[in-house]
Amino acid sequence: MARLLRPARPPGILTRALRRVVDPRFYLKLVMGVAVLGLILIPTLADLANAALKPVAGDGGTCRIIRVVDGDTVSLMCPEEGLHSARLLGFDTPEKFSPNCMAEFVAAERASWALRTLIQKADRLSLTHDGIDQYGRALVKLELDGMDVAGLMVQAGHARVNNGGPRGSWC
Repeated sequence: MARLLRPARPPGILTRALRRVVDPRFYLKLVMGVAVLGLILIPTLADLANAALKPVAGDGGTCRIIRVVDGDTVSLMCPEEGLHSARLLGFDTPEKFSPNCMAEFVAAERASWALRTLIQKADRLSLTHDGIDQYGRALVKLELDGMDVAGLMVQAGHARVNNGGPRGSWC
């Protein structure tokens, strides 16, 4: 009779592993972890590597591209202006932070990575300031190895030519 009332032994390692695999919360945590890694951590590390290794010659001294915000916006650290946001001139890319559909968000991620890759592969980076837009961002023309980044992004299919006109839909 005493054997029937004693507590069951704790589950073994195999039983605990099987319970974890069939638990839907495990998969939700896995997807969340992959999303954080892919959308936040890896882009941040890539931007930091570019900032450390790629100085940008500008009309106000040597700047650094600290972060690629999206395919046509970067954060710059310049000696005179400090940290500020800059809109790259001559092209338009999909919006990452207010997309109208999932296709636009995916295209925005691709454009961001295309810009990061172009910056990483370039030997010489230079920028020219050209005023400030309505959102307070500096308007800059970025050249990579003497070629305008706008043409490279449009040619690769990640952007459209834009000289200040109305934006089209990416959906």
